Amino acid sequence: MAGSNSKTVIYAALAGNTAIAATKFAAAAYTGSAAMLSEAIHSVVDTGNQVLLLFGLKRAARPPTPEHPFGHGLQLYFWTFVVAVMIFGVGAVISILHGIDKIQHPHPVADAWVNYVVLGLGIVFEGIVWLVALRAFNRERGSTKLLKAIRDSKDPTTFTVLFEDTAALLGLVVALAGIAAGQMFDLPVLDGVASVLIGLILATTAFFLASESHSLLTGEAADPDTRQGIEQLAAAEAGVERINQALTMHFGPNEVLVALSLDFQDSLSAQEVERTVTRIERAIKQEFPHVRRIFIEAQSFAAHLAAGADDTG
Repeated sequence: MAGSNSKTVIYAALAGNTAIAATKFAAAAYTGSAAMLSEAIHSVVDTGNQVLLLFGLKRAARPPTPEHPFGHGLQLYFWTFVVAVMIFGVGAVISILHGIDKIQHPHPVADAWVNYVVLGLGIVFEGIVWLVALRAFNRERGSTKLLKAIRDSKDPTTFTVLFEDTAALLGLVVALAGIAAGQMFDLPVLDGVASVLIGLILATTAFFLASESHSLLTGEAADPDTRQGIEQLAAAEAGVERINQALTMHFGPNEVLVALSLDFQDSLSAQEVERTVTRIERAIKQEFPHVRRIFIEAQSFAAHLAAGADDTG
């Protein structure tokens, strides 16, 4: 399961967003700013999302049962997908609709300085939370490029918080610019435009999160280096003639299932095949600790090809 590092990032985001949301709602009610209200809704959605991620971590940590023999790790991916739906359905849609209403019925923002103070503090607090998430993700990705690391990551909690906080910072900047421009040019409609832009930022964030969590939820393989390492260890074992097929699947960030179809040398006895299988399993688990379950099938290459033909026939 995702480690304590992920929980630390989520707790930091939860604390920051709860405080910021209350402040933004008070400022929106006092000034009548549509952009500020969108930002308040955004913070509430983020707060709810952190609660959902913590719930997902707790559910995913449950031990296997007869009904779920491979554990409950996929629950984490499910709740991450729910977070993406929440960001779009609640945050993005409400922000866009509220912004359109403000564009159609513009009115000046009262006491805009209140918004400036709240947004400024929001940028500071969100920035701190964003740095916590970024540092945690950087430790996880090492020297891998950022976008590739996001694509390859099997732990959605850290990059979900990072995405949310990036969207939050962008939203704060847009809200600040919209309110300031509306005052400067005496165009209160720009406050509504800022609200729509914030909604579009949230919708884009939701799309990327949904895409990543969907891939994990529907059965994503281990990373290429892990797959290649597993095949090399199996092929290097004495008595293995060839690898017919090597399949992997993540059931959680640190829960990988491996299924191998191996063609063993015909000269091996059944007892020797059993010992070879044991050595392969031990070597793979030692090299890749996140591989928890390994199933090895002894099958000739010809029989493997025939079975494949039957499956596609």
